[in-house]
Amino acid sequence: MNRFHVHLNVADLAASVSFYSQLFAAEPTVLKSDYAKWMLEDPKVNFAISNTGRAPGVDHLGFQVETGEGLAAIGQRLDAAGGTVVPEEAAVCCYAQSDKLWTEDPQGTRWETFHSFGEATTYHAANAACATDGSTCTPNVADMKPKTMSGDSCCAPQSGCC
Repeated sequence: MNRFHVHLNVADLAASVSFYSQLFAAEPTVLKSDYAKWMLEDPKVNFAISNTGRAPGVDHLGFQVETGEGLAAIGQRLDAAGGTVVPEEAAVCCYAQSDKLWTEDPQGTRWETFHSFGEATTYHAANAACATDGSTCTPNVADMKPKTMSGDSCCAPQSGCC
């Protein structure tokens, strides 16, 4: 069996184990004083690369889900993990139309959870008020605040550009 492997260096192991245990809905299969590992069967991997002017390296990690209900379920896990969860509805990014949830783990690694429901003809939405380099596709979650939630609906996040 092939498995995608991601290894992150973290500043606070205990906080990160707590965050990822909630996010993955599972405890680590290996837990040492300086190391933790989860052997997950789900999710499968969506691996993408781009050249949009951002610094080379890991931009963000995330999960692609198949339904809106799946997005809501992971959203609850992200909320339980303790980070700020920023919703982004009907986003155009990476040549797709998606509903998204953004968060950061304890050391600032950005996480995108999304449900794609259509294709798009551009990498990101063209909006005169936004950057044109694709940076709106991977927002800085720390600078964003969710708009007021009313009932089960929400709006795109507030950030410096959109």
